[in-house]
Amino acid sequence: MPPTAIQELLRPSRYATGLIAARPELGAELAAGLDAPFAREEMRAALARLAEGSDAEAKTALRRLRQRVFLRAMARDLAGLAGLDEVCATMSDLAEAAIEAALARANAELLPDFGAPCDAAGAVQPLIVVGMGKLGGRELNVSSDIDLVLLYPEDGDTGGAACGAARSLSNHEYFTRAGRRVIALLAEPTADGIVFRVDMRLRPNGDSGPLVSSYPALETYLITQGREWERYAWIKARPMTGGAAHHAGLEAIRRPFVYRKYLDYASLAAMRQLHAEVRREVARRDLADHIKLGPGGIREIEFIAQALQLVRGGRDPALAARPTRTVLALLAQRKMLSESAARELAADYVSLRNLEHRLQYLDDAQTHRLPQSEEDRARISAMSGLSGWAACERRLRELRERVATHFQAVFAEDDARVSPFDDAWQDDARAVAEVLAQHGYRDAQGCARRIVATRASQRYTLLPDASRRRFDSLVPQLAAAATRTASPDATLLRGLDLIEAVARRAAYLALLAEHPQALSRVARMIGASSWAAQFVTQHPLLLDELLDDRVLYADADWPEFGRELRAQLAAFGDDPERQMNVLREAHQAQVFRLLAKDLAGRLTVERLADELSALADLVLEITLDLVWSRLRGRHRERPRFAVIAYGKLGGKELGYASDLDIIFLYDDADEAAPETYARFAQRINTWLSSRTSSGALFDTDLRLRPSGASGLLVSSIAAFREYQEKQAWSWEHQALTRARSCAGDRAVGAQFEAIREEVLRRKRDAAALAQEVQAMREKMHAAHPNASGRFDVKHDRGGMIDIEFAVQFLVLAHAHRHPQLTGNLGNIALLRIAAELGLVPAPRARAAREAYREFRRIQHALRLNGASYARVPPEGVAAHAAAVRAFWDGVFG
Repeated sequence: MPPTAIQELLRPSRYATGLIAARPELGAELAAGLDAPFAREEMRAALARLAEGSDAEAKTALRRLRQRVFLRAMARDLAGLAGLDEVCATMSDLAEAAIEAALARANAELLPDFGAPCDAAGAVQPLIVVGMGKLGGRELNVSSDIDLVLLYPEDGDTGGAACGAARSLSNHEYFTRAGRRVIALLAEPTADGIVFRVDMRLRPNGDSGPLVSSYPALETYLITQGREWERYAWIKARPMTGGAAHHAGLEAIRRPFVYRKYLDYASLAAMRQLHAEVRREVARRDLADHIKLGPGGIREIEFIAQALQLVRGGRDPALAARPTRTVLALLAQRKMLSESAARELAADYVSLRNLEHRLQYLDDAQTHRLPQSEEDRARISAMSGLSGWAACERRLRELRERVATHFQAVFAEDDARVSPFDDAWQDDARAVAEVLAQHGYRDAQGCARRIVATRASQRYTLLPDASRRRFDSLVPQLAAAATRTASPDATLLRGLDLIEAVARRAAYLALLAEHPQALSRVARMIGASSWAAQFVTQHPLLLDELLDDRVLYADADWPEFGRELRAQLAAFGDDPERQMNVLREAHQAQVFRLLAKDLAGRLTVERLADELSALADLVLEITLDLVWSRLRGRHRERPRFAVIAYGKLGGKELGYASDLDIIFLYDDADEAAPETYARFAQRINTWLSSRTSSGALFDTDLRLRPSGASGLLVSSIAAFREYQEKQAWSWEHQALTRARSCAGDRAVGAQFEAIREEVLRRKRDAAALAQEVQAMREKMHAAHPNASGRFDVKHDRGGMIDIEFAVQFLVLAHAHRHPQLTGNLGNIALLRIAAELGLVPAPRARAAREAYREFRRIQHALRLNGASYARVPPEGVAAHAAAVRAFWDGVFG
């Protein structure tokens, strides 16, 4: 094709005309090579020397190859020489060739320094780059990002010195470095743009997980934590590097996870949830003009194909194909779709994908939205071979209506369910009670009276019509969801409290009404815990957390959370009240996620306390930075100031509603320091404890500072040292055993830690100390009388306080000879150390540890259901209480 014809062919693309104007040689290459697609061998030849030269040269070579491939694929497409399959295959070939070359360069950089990664038997291990999504199906669009998962078969080490290398690395570290290099080569922007944006969020644990995983780690993750949406994500997964034997090993892990041997309700529920997510995305982001996510778009066709694969692929291995149109044809062959539906969907898929490419040809942008300007519409029409935008729009409207009809037909049966509880929402209490009783409600009459009273309440009757209709639909759904919990009656009553509390906020009613999965999740949570019900009722903004299991149950990534929170706060730099609310809402959301995992049995009491303590530390650190940045008259850029945590936070045993026992220390010789840090501490306490429209961040207790409530709010390090050496009571030294620096200046924190260790290692008169500790224990016991006839696992004789006091005595009495006792390791670890040192008999220490764990578990469970005291029938814990009393007697006997 002559250059002038090519120029006219590409004229509608701003990207192509600009690129050829900047690099005229590309136009000449197109004219010479337009008759054939850009072959993968050509791509490999262009990248054959990528491992040589500098990073900048390598990035230039990759990006300029991408420009050549893009232009030829576009020109052949617009000239009618290439169909959709060729364009997608060409871009997929480019991605694979670029990944192979980038990985080869990464290995060339790493191998001389560290040697080859090997397993325990000495076999060399490769990095397996897995293409997900469109790349996995070889359906990549022209301006797509690429979804990758990075794996390696087995753990081990690199050769290191044995291979003449400087040092050895674990396979995990080696492949992490290689993966980072590959991503940088592909995705870092240069003057020539990028090759591909790289999305790594589909790896195990998403952004919070390691960049690379071994096959055993992947298998363990999929078996123990893999969720239904991840089955969907792994349908198209395809390894692109590493060789056939290793690919087979991965397939042995992937296939049993994705494809089950049977069709079960979990699979059907996942289909419904995925269906709802498609619709929710459209509604939430107003994507009506989005040809991928909008109604009748590309995603709906893919969903039809892949959702049916997900459910039935285990029973029919042939359905495990990756390309969408191949799957549609297979579904028609098996009568899972009608032939006409499969044919129409396949044809419409081609049309939508071709339009997608033309939208992206305009500016080489990853866009799926229809153009709004007349100029861009004319350009798209010209590339589509249509007379004008009206014809293009008419054709697209007909196509999308057809796709939407097929989509609804596939899922209509699930969407048209009639709830047996529809009759439970009426004014006749007797009729309501009959319905509830038939479905397992114990106090059906009491629940029915509550439902009827709710219908008659002013709060309900004064609602706007739209909100009342949503309220009407929610109560039967709630009644049904409650039957799937351990206590339907409690769940229903707590759920009614929640719905009534949010009823005036139409957005929350709409969220629950339009997302049944969120209502089911909240029913499970409030059914399991009255505290959870109270928490979400007080903070209904948290309902948004229930929309996505991936977010709700993801492992906490505190550094990333900290970065995101700081960015959010920076956006409201001139609005301290808004910043205080952002802090509270972000903290509540993280607590809610931990609560969800706790109630789902995914966290032990100890792990939960660690996570809540880490969250509190981070929020304190961010609060310090915020308050200092806003403090007028501050005399230095960074404060020489630290927050010291005592009690539950100090011992990393924080609960959901625990107070923060904290004190403030500084080390600063500036004459303005005392007054400045006093104001700083006061402001910090205000930011933490003030109640805004979003509630309080923490309740604080500052009475453990030197001289207690009568002492200065903030102390210098020197004054703190002098107080601890000359004035502090023994109980204050007991408190030090669980103290630590949790936020602020590290140097000040280190000085506190040194003082703490000195004080704890002081030699003491053991007999006198024992009397003081026992006297303080008597005071505490007298302050918590218990005439209930039940055993208080915290305060009664043989309870948690006895263990804690005994451990504190052991630390203070013996740390001068055994410094390992000064570690802030928690009571369970200190009991083990004390036994190892021979300070207490090992059997008694072990029994005390077991009792402490069980008492903490009981206390936690009771508090989750609103108990003011952790009291239980004594016979259930008699053995543990006896063991603690024996331990106490042994320590103080």
